[in-house]
Amino acid sequence: MNFAPILPEIILGLGAVVLMMVAAFVRRPSTITHVAAIALLVAACFALIGAPQTAGSVFDGMWAADGFAAFGKVIIYLAAAVAIVMAHGWFDQNHEHGAEYAVLILLSALGASVMVSASDLMMLYVGLELQSLSAYVLASYRRHDERSAEAGLKYFVLGGLASGILLYGISLLYGFAGTTGFEGLAAAFAGPNGASLGLLFGLVFTLAGLAFKIAAVPFHMWTPDVYEGAPTPVTAFFAAGQKAAAILLATRVCLEAMGPATDQWRQIVIFAALASIVLGAVAAYGQTNVKRLLAYSSINNVGFALVGLAAGGREGATAVLVYSAVYVVMTLGAFLCIMRMRDAEGRPLESLASLSGLSQTRPLLALALAMFMFSLAGIPPLFGFWPKLMVFQAAVNAGLQLLALAAAALTVIGAYYYLRVIKIMYFDAPAEPFAPARGKVETALIAVCALIISPLGYLLISPLTTAAADAASVF
Repeated sequence: MNFAPILPEIILGLGAVVLMMVAAFVRRPSTITHVAAIALLVAACFALIGAPQTAGSVFDGMWAADGFAAFGKVIIYLAAAVAIVMAHGWFDQNHEHGAEYAVLILLSALGASVMVSASDLMMLYVGLELQSLSAYVLASYRRHDERSAEAGLKYFVLGGLASGILLYGISLLYGFAGTTGFEGLAAAFAGPNGASLGLLFGLVFTLAGLAFKIAAVPFHMWTPDVYEGAPTPVTAFFAAGQKAAAILLATRVCLEAMGPATDQWRQIVIFAALASIVLGAVAAYGQTNVKRLLAYSSINNVGFALVGLAAGGREGATAVLVYSAVYVVMTLGAFLCIMRMRDAEGRPLESLASLSGLSQTRPLLALALAMFMFSLAGIPPLFGFWPKLMVFQAAVNAGLQLLALAAAALTVIGAYYYLRVIKIMYFDAPAEPFAPARGKVETALIAVCALIISPLGYLLISPLTTAAADAASVF
């Protein structure tokens, strides 16, 4: 048996098991943290280098080892590595930061990796549940924090409901298509009489289950509470790596398994895209907690990614890949800045009011956070403008001009709450200054993310777009 296509997953799986055993004897979270981050970086290198040699379907068509999966895995692994590193300086080292944190991130990244490589509904569900079960524990990681426990419980209950909906959709697809493989499903949808009513019901339920994982409206209700209650490094991973994996999974399912039924699922995706953009923008207006605000920001940005998915084809998939990559960088940068929000006693702060006058007390931190806010809003010349332009262009080229115009107009609504954060930092009276910054690694990561989304990021347009187009050529 050829294990080369799953070498990144083998590295993560073995790494999680070994670190779990080592943690029983080594009580230094820093050691486990460094080894776990290195394992993720090594897995990312193997995913990047090994993709051309292992392209195609393997394991009886249940696993896709292609450029699309490799692109997604690199994003996921890097986001997971950052989430592990940033946690070392956030948790209380004596009481909270245990070795199991890095192991759970590794297992969640492993599940996300399986998700983007799945070319069979059974493999899809295995990866999704592995990722979700780890996420439920991560959300409630702070055992003595009521908000964290509440976040984990809500995520678990609603996640179980979404899994049931997804399984029902999978059972319908299997019952009417006779297969769970993506190729077989595509053949069933392309039948001589078109998709049957049973297949369409299966399509709807399957997309509903996936919509929960990407927090698209109307299955977004868990996002604000979970993002607020979960530890900040965990929230960063949920908003970046986990979100990217779910979006790419939905893209593969729609374009590969349900490609012949594009006219049917496109209606659902267009509704979810516009509803997510509107709700993500409007619901963020009255938020006073910065993590809840970024939760609605993630819902808003999912809507723009779905605009690219609605376009379909290679161009739409390319736009989704580029959007996911840039969104991960912007989100991680924003959460790295939020981690610096601590009072004089070192306790984390999350209120928008605590950012008042930050430009006077911490000018460089205020500048970095302002750049991430402007970029998330898609305001040029920052790099966040480019992926939005790509999804709009893909929609126009697919004949969805009204969708592109509506999404472009709605960006103005969403820009308000990003500008509100900047107004608080630069024009309000200074609040109590934050505690002195700790962690040179986190400072370096903020600087790297800021450079990528700055106008210098446009130097990456050609290699990033080319890599995404090559990865999307599988559709």
